[in-house]
Amino acid sequence: QALGERAGGVLVTRPRASVTPKHMALSAVAGLGLSSGPARLGARKSYGAAAVRHPASGVTRVVPKRKEAVQTRAQGSTFGRLFRVTTFGESHGGGVGCVVDGVPPRLQITQGELQFELDRRRPGQSRITTPRDEADTCEILSGVGLDGVTLGTPIAVLVRNKDHRSQDYGEIAVAYRPSHADATYDMKYGVRAIAGGGRSSARETIGRVAAGAIAKKILAQIAGTEILAYVSQVKDVVAENVDHETMTMEDVEANIARCPDGVSAEKMIAAIDKVRVKGDSCGGVVTCIVRNCPRGLGAPVFDKLEADLAKAMMSLPATKGFEIGSGFAGVNTTGSEHNDEFFMDPVTGLRTRTNRSGGVQGGISNGEIIELKIAFKPTSTITRPQNTVNRDGVDVSLQAKGRHDPCVVPRAVPMVEAMVALVLVDHLMMQFAQCNLLGREDYSDLVQGNMKTLYDPEFIGGTGTGGTMSGKDMADAFSED
Repeated sequence: QALGERAGGVLVTRPRASVTPKHMALSAVAGLGLSSGPARLGARKSYGAAAVRHPASGVTRVVPKRKEAVQTRAQGSTFGRLFRVTTFGESHGGGVGCVVDGVPPRLQITQGELQFELDRRRPGQSRITTPRDEADTCEILSGVGLDGVTLGTPIAVLVRNKDHRSQDYGEIAVAYRPSHADATYDMKYGVRAIAGGGRSSARETIGRVAAGAIAKKILAQIAGTEILAYVSQVKDVVAENVDHETMTMEDVEANIARCPDGVSAEKMIAAIDKVRVKGDSCGGVVTCIVRNCPRGLGAPVFDKLEADLAKAMMSLPATKGFEIGSGFAGVNTTGSEHNDEFFMDPVTGLRTRTNRSGGVQGGISNGEIIELKIAFKPTSTITRPQNTVNRDGVDVSLQAKGRHDPCVVPRAVPMVEAMVALVLVDHLMMQFAQCNLLGREDYSDLVQGNMKTLYDPEFIGGTGTGGTMSGKDMADAFSED
C-alpha cells in the first residue's frame, strides 16, 4: 500500500488470492508499471490479479496475472565474468568438478594438461599431506572435440570420489569443529554435508585447478605468461634466496614442501612433521608471481586487478591474509622510498626500477612481475581433544578423526596458481572486448563469422577436394585416444 500511495495509486483488492502485505506491495508495483527486478526483490511469482484505483480520478483498473522470469545464479559457486567457472560436488559425494563457460573456441587442450595440475594438488602425495588416496583422474565430459580442440561451448570436467571414509566423521556429526565451517553452515542453511565437510572441504578446489589449467594455456599461448607459486613460509620458517626472475616450476617441485630454497624446505618439512606427530597442525604462506603479464589488465575503481586477485585468493579454503607488492610493510616507508621510478629499457620499453607496487598500479597491470602473498591458517581439523559445542547447544569435548593435512600450503600452491590464472584470463578477455574492438583494419571475422570458406572468395572452395571424408579418415582424425 505504501508503494502504491507513493507512486500515485492505492491498492484496493486482490481477487483470487489471499491478501498479505507482501502481495499488496508487489501488486502495487506491477499495477503501476514499475519494475523492481528479480535482483532486488529476489525470485518471485505474481498471483491472481490486482485492482488499482487512482486517488484523483477514482478510476479503477485491473492488472492481470503476469508471469515473471526467474533469474538465478549458483550462489557462491560461480567465479568470473566472461571466463566463468562454476564448481560442484561435495568431498564425500559421487564426485567433484567444474563447468567452464566462455572458453575461446579453437584452443588445443588435452586431458593430460588438466591432469598435470590436478596431480600437483591431489591428496596422499607425501607424508606431510593428507593420507587420503585419490587418483583424482579427470574426465572431460563436454566442450572439447575428439581432436582436442575447444568448441566454444561449456567445458564440463568431472573427478569421481573413490577413497572416502564417511564413518570417520561420526564425532563431528553433532559436535562442531573449532574454527571450521561446521557451525556457520548450520547457521546459514540449517543443514550441512557432515562427511568430509562437503563444500567447505579443500576437495572443492579440484574444479578450480582444472579450470585454471585451461586459463594457464590461454595466457601462455597469447602472452607467454608464467604463473608460479611456492611455499615461502611454514610457521616461523621463512624461505630465503628465492629469485623471482629465474625461479622455475622444476625448482618448486623439487621437494615435498614445494619451496625452491632447498635448505628452507628441509626446515619446513621438519616443522610440519613436529606438529603432525602430535595430532596438531600449522599454517604458512604461499607466494605467487606472474611473469609476462599483459599490460593494461584491470579497471579503475571496483574492478581493480588487485581487488579481484584478493577476492580470488581469499575465496580459497583456510586463507586469512593477502598482500600484493610491499603489502603491509609499505606503511613503514615514505613516498620517496616507496615510489617505483620509471625508466626506458632499450629492449622492453617502459619499466620500473623497483617493484614495490607488485606489478599493479591504479588497479591496472604495468607489465612488471606481479607478486602476491597469501596467508593460510593452521588446519582446523586436528586429532587433539578440544572443547566445543554440539548441535543441541551443549558444551562437549571433541577429538576428531579422519585424514587431514597437517599443513595445507604444500597442496595450496596449484590452487593459488589456478585462481590467479582465472582472474588474469577473465581480465584479458574483458580488455580485448572493450579496448581492442575499435581500430582494426579488418572486421570481416566479426561481421561475417569465423568460417572464411563461407564468404571470402580467396577461401571459397577450399582445396577443391570436396566435402566428404571416409570412415577410416574420420576415425584417424577424431580418434578418442
